[in-house]
Amino acid sequence: MITGSEMAVVDENAAAIGIPRKQLMESSGHAVARAVRDVADAGASVRVVAGRGNNGGDAFVAVRFLDDFDVTTSLLGRPETITTDIARENWDALAAGEYDTETVRDSSAFELDGPDVVVDAMLGTGIAGDLREPERTAAAAIDASDATVVSVDVPSGMDAERGVLAETAVEADRVVTFHDTKPGLADLDAEVTVADIGIPAAAERFVERGDLMRLDDRDPGSHKGQNGEVLVIGGGPYAGAPALSAKAALRAGADLVRVACPMVVGRELQGFGEDLIVRPYQGKQLEPKQVGYLLQMARHHDTVVIGPGLGDEEDTLEAVEGVLSGYSGTAVVDADALSRVPNVDTEADLICTPHQGEFAEMGGRVTDDWEQRTDIVERFAADLGQTVLVKGEYDVVSDGETTRVNRTGNAGMTVGGTGDVLAGITGALAATERPVHAAAMAVYANGKAGDRAYERRNNGLVATDLHEEIPAVLWTDRGGEA
Repeated sequence: MITGSEMAVVDENAAAIGIPRKQLMESSGHAVARAVRDVADAGASVRVVAGRGNNGGDAFVAVRFLDDFDVTTSLLGRPETITTDIARENWDALAAGEYDTETVRDSSAFELDGPDVVVDAMLGTGIAGDLREPERTAAAAIDASDATVVSVDVPSGMDAERGVLAETAVEADRVVTFHDTKPGLADLDAEVTVADIGIPAAAERFVERGDLMRLDDRDPGSHKGQNGEVLVIGGGPYAGAPALSAKAALRAGADLVRVACPMVVGRELQGFGEDLIVRPYQGKQLEPKQVGYLLQMARHHDTVVIGPGLGDEEDTLEAVEGVLSGYSGTAVVDADALSRVPNVDTEADLICTPHQGEFAEMGGRVTDDWEQRTDIVERFAADLGQTVLVKGEYDVVSDGETTRVNRTGNAGMTVGGTGDVLAGITGALAATERPVHAAAMAVYANGKAGDRAYERRNNGLVATDLHEEIPAVLWTDRGGEA
């Protein structure tokens, strides 16, 4: 089963790996036409009632496969308001082919005229709630008719996220849904067909630009802190690592990023940027006596990133365990802090970001075969009860249920600090997204930023080069086909 929003991600990922949405629409329309043939004989009258989105576009394609039926296509709205290029192209193809079409601009004038079959293609998986006009009037007419009703993907008026059917929804006799079933379809008094439209498994396995569709555009009315506050607990032996993480979190959209670090490196950290808020504590390294102070601070943040630059002193790792055991929010765990994860008892949602060497130290089995590694990481994450992101040429992300593989990145990213950047991006995205999705999007964005930087710097790439590329990857270049 797949929700409407997840299906949008898969569609876009399919386009990213070379299967255009127009091709998928052609396959979808053919599947709808087959469903019509299953419920009626050639020569039967068919009324296609179509909306202005891709759901309607699927139906426009279906019409071209029903030349031996008496088909009339009703578009609810003006052709110039069709919302996607591919749906508009398929509407224009009907006009060029002189198919019987009409536009409905006044819902009070809508009439079905007693067809044998109605194809309900008004609204698809992206719409929820009670129907508005003209769809409301059209749905009432469809429900009142004696026609066999074939709905495209979901009945118009079904919420494909929650599986809830609006009171004004179309009552389908048959539903042709695409790629996978949707929430709520099994509860309908209707025959449901899942049509294979040629989306490969890779569109769900590999992280691609479609995954970034999960990120909402920033609300113009939002206030400071609403888009995420991140606390980075790092530094001591190393000052650069927590700075790299903190700057990456800001570039990935967090409103506020604070760095809790030993006082000995606090001034140096502040020098990395005026937009970093440094919260120093006494001492040269993290020690158990700072745990209470850090937990109090952590409770006022959406996510914590712990590990960058902390070092591996026993007192430091004991303090890490104290922070994790006392924290109940979302934490990204990186670097030396990872060694304490397998044995810690915590209510926190952890996102662990080891490279393969660190994964082995956590108890994971290492292999160069990425497909075998996928299974290993999935089982390890399930046993741990947390999200695990194992870095490599093929990065693997799993929470034990959802498992994704990322292919962005390059050999230039073997330089120090790129993992710290990844931890910061993950912390920012985890402030608003589910851990497994945040980790998948973060590792994709980190690698993509590295790819963009590598085009300019080649083997001279350094971790700070990624910072400038992160916003473009996450916010500017995430759009796909119309």
